[in-house]
Amino acid sequence: MTNEQILAACRSNWEYRGVDDAAMREMLDELSAHLEDAEAAGRTGRDVVGPDVRAFAAAWARERAPFARRVLRTLAMACYALGWLLLFAYLVRWTTRLEVTPHYVAALLALGAATVGWELRRGEMRSYQRWLLALAFGLPVAALTRWLAGDGVILTLPLWAAPLLLLPMAPHAVADVRARRVTGR
Repeated sequence: MTNEQILAACRSNWEYRGVDDAAMREMLDELSAHLEDAEAAGRTGRDVVGPDVRAFAAAWARERAPFARRVLRTLAMACYALGWLLLFAYLVRWTTRLEVTPHYVAALLALGAATVGWELRRGEMRSYQRWLLALAFGLPVAALTRWLAGDGVILTLPLWAAPLLLLPMAPHAVADVRARRVTGR
């Protein structure tokens, strides 16, 4: 495995685990320096990271980003995605009140499950591929739920609920922007 492949595998693992951009760049720079030093000393990248690159990356990510912080960031990202999906639904239906039905909830859960499942299996995926896979999985689930549960309204969401769901991601986005300014990337 080349140094570039090791760095790519670690980057993919850290992105999946929710390591913020600034910490990831710092970790990649540090690992790159260690790999270059090892190469200059006649050793391989495997001598630095060990036989299992994924286990190495996972251990370093756990050390750098505590579990509670990763969970909070993941929940913030989930709220952010849900907020944009709701805003899209308001726009498509051209309304300020959205009636949430069982098939709508099932479709959102299927979209999330398909996306997370694919990420767990493959590690990294382009955005449009993720959405195509999620839609291919979510639409049949929504249709089946509509057929089984009907069109009963669970609750009605006002328009302000969508922007409210976007707010939890704001501190993370601000921290990422500040970190990019500091590192100059």
